[in-house]
Amino acid sequence: MTGGEPTIHKEIPKFLKKLKEKGFAVKLDTNGFFPAVLKECLPFVDYVALDVKTSLEKYGRLGAKDTTGFLRAIEILKNGKVEYEFRATVVPGFVDKDAIQKMGEIVKGGKRFAFQQFIAGDTLDKAFDSVKPYSVEGISDFAEIMKQYVNEVVLRA
Repeated sequence: MTGGEPTIHKEIPKFLKKLKEKGFAVKLDTNGFFPAVLKECLPFVDYVALDVKTSLEKYGRLGAKDTTGFLRAIEILKNGKVEYEFRATVVPGFVDKDAIQKMGEIVKGGKRFAFQQFIAGDTLDKAFDSVKPYSVEGISDFAEIMKQYVNEVVLRA
């Protein structure tokens, strides 16, 4: 389940339960801002991907006024039994070496962190159409930093 934010819908746990009962493998993509709904979904999912978009102080630029729920969702996954990954699309201006270290502190002790390449032109905000993505080498440097904080780092660049 992906697209927009699935956990904004309070009925999503019931829908995921129906999918599981029909034998589907279920993956949930979330921004983590609705931890209570996420927790209700966990019995019915096989895998969760939680976006860690930037350092906490930059979340305000994304429209987030309060990151308390986001931090709670991270702890729910770290302490739970469902397979998960934390992931970041490496958008220049939001993700840099300083942000990676702060993001690492947020997810410290986590299982897996995946870095995804930013693709200019594939954005809702047209201001990002001209942003030059990081090189694969630059993303690899981010991965080296993140290895200090999580058990596994994945590159999708």
